[in-house]
Amino acid sequence: MKTNNKNKTEDKQQDSSCATQIPWHPAFVEALQLELEDYKDVLEFHSELQLTTEPLRIDCVVIKKTKEVKIEKNIGRIFRTWNLIEYKSPDDYVSVDDFYKVYGYACIYTSLNQIPITDVTITFVESHYPRELIKHLINTRKYTVVKTSPGVYTVSGDILPIQIIDNRQLAPEENVWLKNLSNKLNYSDVEQVTIKIAQKGKSTQIKAYAYAVANANLKALMEEYMSGETKVDYGLLLIQFIEKTCKEAGFLTEWEKTIAEKDAEIEKLQSQIAELQAKT
Repeated sequence: MKTNNKNKTEDKQQDSSCATQIPWHPAFVEALQLELEDYKDVLEFHSELQLTTEPLRIDCVVIKKTKEVKIEKNIGRIFRTWNLIEYKSPDDYVSVDDFYKVYGYACIYTSLNQIPITDVTITFVESHYPRELIKHLINTRKYTVVKTSPGVYTVSGDILPIQIIDNRQLAPEENVWLKNLSNKLNYSDVEQVTIKIAQKGKSTQIKAYAYAVANANLKALMEEYMSGETKVDYGLLLIQFIEKTCKEAGFLTEWEKTIAEKDAEIEKLQSQIAELQAKT
């Protein structure tokens, strides 16, 4: 059993190290703000809030400034005044250890800020079904876990309202931003998110989101296109995807870098050929 646990830990570390190449966390905060933009006047977002002078940080804290306002959005129905959110990038997952770490953060947060524990909630967001965690919460903690809407699991039995969100299972018509915060988008997903980003325009805080989604999916999409297994207009969609996400966001994508490097190599080769021809 110890060997299996060790292997599982190593696999998770490898996945996490790969995931750090894409800035998923700032992208997640932007996606969260977009999902809850109907409540932007009453919600305050704090990204990677440092809890103490030591390196203890929670991915995002959403503060509801107006207590009387009820959040009807599916991902925010449990919200109270202070809402702590832990996000895992697509290749990572929420473990039992992660649960207790964030639960501890919630206790520290309430103590340092001298706020009622009953006004705090915890949300976990990941791209997997949290099978082991839910099993632990039901069997060991004796909590009740109920799927309250697609991808949203509400945990009851604690003084703190808790929810776990599998963003892969969210309904695209209700959670387009979190649903598409992924490195496994298909043709229709790319088409949908490209249109949504274009509709938002440059004024919306969406740079980190666009950068993460584009860079995480562009390589796979290009490989799919080059294989000839996709629609004829796929190349045009890819160009639009780059322009509407990364260029408007002010980023130079890996795709653009590669093209620029290849062009430079060709120009250098052409120059060398011209010099040789001039000598002969």
